[in-house]
Amino acid sequence: MENSISNTIETEKWDLDISPKHSLFDLHLKEVWNYRDLMMLMVRRDFVSGYTQTVLGPLWIFIQPIFTTIMFTFVFGNLAGISTNDIPGPVFYMAGLIPWNYFSDCLNKTSSVFTANAGIFGKVYFPRFIMPLTIVISNLVKLGIQVLLLIGLWLYFVFKGANIQPHYPLLVLFPFIILIMAVLGLGLGMIVSSITTKYRDLNTLIGFGVQLLMYATPIIYPLSEANVKYRYIINMNPLTPIMELNRYIFFGKGLVDINGIVYCLVFTTVTFLAGLILFNKTEKTFIDTV
Repeated sequence: MENSISNTIETEKWDLDISPKHSLFDLHLKEVWNYRDLMMLMVRRDFVSGYTQTVLGPLWIFIQPIFTTIMFTFVFGNLAGISTNDIPGPVFYMAGLIPWNYFSDCLNKTSSVFTANAGIFGKVYFPRFIMPLTIVISNLVKLGIQVLLLIGLWLYFVFKGANIQPHYPLLVLFPFIILIMAVLGLGLGMIVSSITTKYRDLNTLIGFGVQLLMYATPIIYPLSEANVKYRYIINMNPLTPIMELNRYIFFGKGLVDINGIVYCLVFTTVTFLAGLILFNKTEKTFIDTV
């Protein structure tokens, strides 16, 4: 009898194995894959809920970058007279705004994962890493739609004869740029989210800090036009080389530095790993402090 019971236990295959300890670097990728249907439902929920009970609905995906581009063109291009390296202002600003908005959305939303989903986390089990991934993927849908808008505006100025000389072979690097933006935003967001379980006021600071970071990133100005005295500070921003690479791909103009790209990759990798460690550590005990 005892032998038959032990044999049954040994041959059974469990759907879920909960253990008291696991590696801080464990991404639970197998569990994430098993819960992929849940993740897709959450992606759909995030995308749909963002535009429910709004008059214009998904049209805001287009309206936001269009109006921001118009404002930047008027304020920074016409009033302030900031150079765009002979690139038409509207397409210059939009090319920087769209990847920047993706990064800032990933960072801002991921930074409140624990506090915003405490009710769900406290009731049912699923891999917690699904929630940050959901944010990255749902924002990716929005990004893809806005990229179509950018391509349309870009083609308009190209056929109009504007001084744009894109590097077509390098266009394949654009997904690489978006990947860097996603991983960096994810890593920073997980770090902030882990800290805000105890210090809620950090959420307010991160929103303000992201706005300041935009002006330290060459979005409204090319790096070549930045004051030499302060250029080293801008170069310390890991987003600077990747934004200049983005501009070089689309317009053929930009200060692309291999050392800067390597610095960006190293910074992004270290930030993501640090965020992963804190996230995995915090998910064990955060429900007691939120």
